[in-house]
Amino acid sequence: MTASEPLSRDSLVAHLDQLLQPSRFRDYAPNGLQVEGREQVRRVITGVTASQDLLDAAVAHGADAVLVHHGYFWRNEPPVLTGWRRRRIATLLAHDISLLAYHLPLDAHPDLGNNAGLGRVLGLSAEASFGDQSIGCLASLPAPTPVGQLAATVAAALGRTPQLLGDLDRSVQRVAWCTGGAQSMFADAIAAGADLYITGEASEPCTHLARESGVVFMAAGHHATERFGVQSLAAHLASTFNIDARFVDVDNPI
Repeated sequence: MTASEPLSRDSLVAHLDQLLQPSRFRDYAPNGLQVEGREQVRRVITGVTASQDLLDAAVAHGADAVLVHHGYFWRNEPPVLTGWRRRRIATLLAHDISLLAYHLPLDAHPDLGNNAGLGRVLGLSAEASFGDQSIGCLASLPAPTPVGQLAATVAAALGRTPQLLGDLDRSVQRVAWCTGGAQSMFADAIAAGADLYITGEASEPCTHLARESGVVFMAAGHHATERFGVQSLAAHLASTFNIDARFVDVDNPI
């Protein structure tokens, strides 16, 4: 990464808070600055999850800040820093790197968010929202489309074959989606009139809901569906502040 003009850490946090408006959401972890690093930011690494692999990449690139979708301090998580938790925090502190995380605010942003990004690559333009905090998206296809054709489109866009549940021989026209681990919103998608629901991963009840409702469930990968927001933020920060910001993809098959 090449050096660029510095931006204050506090200005970066303030900009992202204004852009993503985390106060609008009831979330499962704190949004914004989670670990404080050096005051000046020239280089930012973005990634889906603040894993040790991502932190090691940030250290190797000389990053001043790491910006992720999945950060730390989740609700009901043990409030102790031992083992892998300690190693992650120790890496950030040893190299004076800030950690910023935005969860639901980054899913929901209408332009830079994960749902917006998934919609773009699949050619879906959200017409309505659904579900808790109105995070899910709904769109209508121009004409009824075979499930297999849509699955092929998703596989090509995300680089992995999605898991399908339900009547795979039918055609669908009303598509609902919410990225990541939003399988609990399947019933909401059914109630909203969807023929097909796309999210990141499946759980046991999804099979029965798909069979009994006639609505197809598609699990396209938690990681794969949530790469869009942090990629968009990297491009946004680079163009807005002329800092060196880049996305690092730590592959995850889930």
